[in-house]
Amino acid sequence: MKLSPRNRLGAVALTGALALTLAACSSGGNAEEPAGTAGSGDEAPAELSGSLAGAGASSQEKAVAGWIAGFNEQYPDVSVSYDAVGSGGGREQFLAGAVQFAGSDAALKEEELTQAEERCVGGEAVELPLYISPIAVVYNLPDVDAENINMSAATIAKVFNRDITTWNDPAIAAENPDVELPAIDIIPVNRSDESGTTENFTEYLAAASEGAWPHEPSGDWPISGGQSGQGTQGVIDTVTGAEGAIGYADASRAGDLGTVALKVGEEYVPFSAEAAAKVVDASPRAEGATENRLVVELDRTTTEAGAYPLVLISYHIACSVYEDQADADNVKAYLSYVASEAGQERAADPSVAGAAPISEDLRAEVQTAIDSITAG
Repeated sequence: MKLSPRNRLGAVALTGALALTLAACSSGGNAEEPAGTAGSGDEAPAELSGSLAGAGASSQEKAVAGWIAGFNEQYPDVSVSYDAVGSGGGREQFLAGAVQFAGSDAALKEEELTQAEERCVGGEAVELPLYISPIAVVYNLPDVDAENINMSAATIAKVFNRDITTWNDPAIAAENPDVELPAIDIIPVNRSDESGTTENFTEYLAAASEGAWPHEPSGDWPISGGQSGQGTQGVIDTVTGAEGAIGYADASRAGDLGTVALKVGEEYVPFSAEAAAKVVDASPRAEGATENRLVVELDRTTTEAGAYPLVLISYHIACSVYEDQADADNVKAYLSYVASEAGQERAADPSVAGAAPISEDLRAEVQTAIDSITAG
């Protein structure tokens, strides 16, 4: 299998369910203010301590590991943990008050927003788009010598709906005239758990496949039976273990698997952070978005040259009001670091997560929302 540099973004994989807890051992006397907090109009305290717990999207786990490490370089007395249980589990834990923040590949639903008012002691949920990454359609064809296999949204939809069942099907061959495709069965692999990655993937299929995907977008996979994996790593492991398998996962985790180049207009576009950022910048805010809920309505049908429309925006979800002042201070400082130029650059490092950094304009909006967090 011939690999492009893009496919090496996630070469270092994390295995198993993750609870990231990093305690720094550097001296607190040299701690610096998190970039993005200083000068924001609402300075974080110079000394922070205690614990800060988060849970949620497994797509973010490599980026979160980097963010916790960077944050602890500045605030070594705050013990930060993140349990990568998936978007749905993270939202559940957050709304139940078990964690101070959540990571989610999908925005809160209407009923969850109502629950958030009680959890946030009369305040509201704060939803910040701090992790932007392409979703890769990954495949295991070790004997195929191609940088990428090309597919339109309609072809991908038919593959995952099991209407196309072999790799040398005429529909795939027509989009890859220079690739010798094997006459072996396609093994579609989906997430077994409720997942924001699944919701984003099915949103793309529903919007861009011109009717080839007959299901509504959902965080739960709509087709029973077949192969599946728990969490992002579960999908990657399942695809890796079966020749002919194809799945979908955060691009940072693609590793040595082959990846599909998506048809956009008249060209085929491989995933990249730059191609993902093009779609996000061109997309409007979702209906109901507020100054604290910066939810984006992604344009899945764009024909802009060089754009990659199969993108995941993973949100950090917090409260605008916390009962405890220490929780409010720790959340503000941590989110300020994540949103800062330094934090975004850390996540963009291919050895960390290869994410697309947020724009300066979006960073300013995010910081304003973070500055509004208080204790009641």
